[in-house]
Amino acid sequence: MINKLVENIKKTGAPIVVGLDPMLNYIPEHVQKKAFAEFGETLEGAAEAIWQFNKEIVDKTWDLIPAVKPQIAMYEQFGIPGLMAFKKTVDYCKEKGLVVIGDIKRGDIGSTSAAYAVGHLGRVQVGSKSYVPFDEDFATVNPYLGSDGVNPFIKVCQEENKGLFILVKTSNPSSGEFQDQMIDGRPLYELVGEKVAQWGEEHMGNEYSYIGAVVGATYPEMGKILRKIMPKAYILVPGYGAQGGKGKDLVHFFNEDGLGAIVNSSRGIIAAYKQEDYAKYGTENFGEASRAAVEAMVKDIRESVEQR
Repeated sequence: MINKLVENIKKTGAPIVVGLDPMLNYIPEHVQKKAFAEFGETLEGAAEAIWQFNKEIVDKTWDLIPAVKPQIAMYEQFGIPGLMAFKKTVDYCKEKGLVVIGDIKRGDIGSTSAAYAVGHLGRVQVGSKSYVPFDEDFATVNPYLGSDGVNPFIKVCQEENKGLFILVKTSNPSSGEFQDQMIDGRPLYELVGEKVAQWGEEHMGNEYSYIGAVVGATYPEMGKILRKIMPKAYILVPGYGAQGGKGKDLVHFFNEDGLGAIVNSSRGIIAAYKQEDYAKYGTENFGEASRAAVEAMVKDIRESVEQR
């Protein structure tokens, strides 16, 4: 699947991923009202509003982008109806030819990790039949439990031609409480990066590994070091826009070929209509505002990478 991701990025010229992380307060009132009129102010109503919101954004941006990244917690909070909206979103995006990165941040050991991997990336056996439950193309994985937690995911990825993004250095302010701790004179995130590179060497696509890394845009100097440690790992870069990352901060996440990184923006795109720069579109045309935000993001990153 890494080959398709790289192909999509080359085709669109847009090394970005749209984070489909819908909170209800991101969803325009007219969308919510329509959903509530049909399903009431219920979990089902919330899930329908989320689905319609996602669909509009995808319809207005799919031709500009290579991938989407739905964050499962935003759906799980609405229970089973929310998970059904998550699945509808995954399926619809794949119908549009987009690569789907399931932002699930799972991390466990043994049979539990294997069950997570099967549920999100693989096939589950039911009697004589097998089914693909969620069927994302990539999943984010927390490596804190070590290889025992990651290997079951790698096994399923090998079987299904899927991929992973391993958390290495995350964009949140307190990430350093653990990730920056020094071990034998080196920060923990560097050691995790080395392990990602090691896992990835055994699972290569045409140009890059199926095993990628998550490195926050808010730590560009660390990204520069990790890029060298993981030359064949695709780096998923959260923290652009709403969390403060800008195109100029991201140049070192990319390799000299202009590839090797894909930058995520969530509310900066899906809630663009709330921003002053895109207020002219109004709430009725929130999808058009998202499209304009995508175009601006692509321009910012492309120009920054070309000028480095």
